[in-house]
Amino acid sequence: MTSPENAFTHPATASRLYQEESRLAARTSALHQAEIQGRAVAEVIADLATDHLAEPRQAIVADLGCGRGTSSRILAERLRPRHLLAIDTSQAMLTAARARVEGAPTRVTCLRADFHRLPLGDITCAVVVAAFCLYHAPDPRLVIAEIARVLVAGGIAIMVTKSADSYRTLDLLVAAAGIDAGATRRPSLYGTAHSGNLEALTAPILSIVHVEHEEHRFAFTGLDHVAAYLATTPKYELPSAMATDPDTIATALRSRVIDAPVVAASTVTYLIAKRGDAP
Repeated sequence: MTSPENAFTHPATASRLYQEESRLAARTSALHQAEIQGRAVAEVIADLATDHLAEPRQAIVADLGCGRGTSSRILAERLRPRHLLAIDTSQAMLTAARARVEGAPTRVTCLRADFHRLPLGDITCAVVVAAFCLYHAPDPRLVIAEIARVLVAGGIAIMVTKSADSYRTLDLLVAAAGIDAGATRRPSLYGTAHSGNLEALTAPILSIVHVEHEEHRFAFTGLDHVAAYLATTPKYELPSAMATDPDTIATALRSRVIDAPVVAASTVTYLIAKRGDAP
């Protein structure tokens, strides 16, 4: 990446990140292998939906930015709603999601759509989930307003994001190794919707009923493991010859820093908001 803009909100860069399922799968795998503290996010979302929804089996549920379909599958299995809509802008992600929800115990439809303009009527959904996707919007308030439009009276939105300083240890490591001297000054990938501002973004649009923050901690086993993650993230400006090559990244890291376990952290924030009785 060479743009000084946030890669998650730059339209061209963001679309390239999800042209293939493999890159997101590799990033998710590297983090899951490193995680030593923190609940499974999709399970927490399902727990929250169950706790705050009176009759989930009568509901229409929309999973925005569904990605590879992990949360969609768990929502389908745990809530068994009348209809679940898995929505993403990436055809590659929807193809993966469609395979993952195959055989789910409820009706699931995969839709390709922009979350700024949902192909849903007003007052349609009892639950809208927006997990790890709002920070792709330059102005997340527009997406939250669209969520409010499609919620039924009393419907709930479950929004999940990360802290702006997530994985700060990796920024320091990349800068110390000299492979991106400006790593610590790069804008946060989560800059537009993060743990510190999600309530302020939501409160003028929907009524907040629950917020919780949970620290997730990650222990990368060594520089090879770190490099496997770095090769999938668009945050850094790495030389083109190494940008997506974990082996080259690992070799460059070893030339400047000691090969040892690396611990990083990220705060995951869950927010539940409700649409009132009136539009």
